[in-house]
Amino acid sequence: MSKSNFPLPVKAVTIDLDGTLLDTVKDLAVAVNLMLQQLGRPPLDEALVRTFVGKGIPNLVKRALAGALSGEPDAALFERALPLYLDCYESVNGKYTTLYPGVPEGLGALESAGFLLACVTNKSERFTLPLLAQMRIDHYFSLVIAGDTLPQKKPDPLPLTHTCRHFGITPAQMLMIGDSLNDAQAARAAGCPVICVTYGYNEGADVRELDVDAIVATLFEATKLITKS
Repeated sequence: MSKSNFPLPVKAVTIDLDGTLLDTVKDLAVAVNLMLQQLGRPPLDEALVRTFVGKGIPNLVKRALAGALSGEPDAALFERALPLYLDCYESVNGKYTTLYPGVPEGLGALESAGFLLACVTNKSERFTLPLLAQMRIDHYFSLVIAGDTLPQKKPDPLPLTHTCRHFGITPAQMLMIGDSLNDAQAARAAGCPVICVTYGYNEGADVRELDVDAIVATLFEATKLITKS
C-alpha cells in the first residue's frame, strides 16, 4: 500500500458498483444456478460464485461452467450458456441486492461536498442502469460507465481516463474507490489515486495486498480521506 498524504485533494470520485456500492453476489449466484439447472449441471455454492465475480459476465459464466477461477469450458457449451445466463440474471437483477453499510452516508457526504461523481463498473449497462435506479442511488451519478460502454473495461485504464476527459480534469484529480485488483490496476494505469473497501469480492484475495492509497471499512470512511480541490 503506497504512502499518501491525507486528505487527498480531488475534484471527482469514481466508484465501482458490485462489491463496493452494492452487495449483488446473491443475485449473481442465483442466476448462475438457474443457468446451470437449465444446462442439467449441479449447482454451485454462493461462496464459490463470490470468488468468480469481478471480470464481467462472460468470465463469470466461464468460471461457473469450469467450476474454478481458471480453465476454459467447451466453446459450444459457453455459447449456449451465456444467453441463458443473461436471461436468468435479468429475471433476478436487484431481487436480493443490498446497499453496503456506509454507502448512503458516503454518497450523501460526497454530494454535499460538491464532488463530481461517476459510477464505473464492468457490469453490462443492461443490468447497471436498472439496478442503480432500483436501489435509488442513480441520482448521485452524473456519469455511468458500464462494462460495454467503451471498447475496454477495467483493469484497462480507458474507463477512468474517459471519465476524466468527460469531467475536464486530470487523473490525479479523480479518486477511484473500489474493492478489487481490477480497480487498483485501472486506477494506477490511469494515474488516479485509489482507495479500496475491505468487504468486496476481489476473486477471493485480500485487498490489503493491493497497491492502493488506503483501505477503508466503509464508503463513508473514505470520504474522510479526501478534500475538495
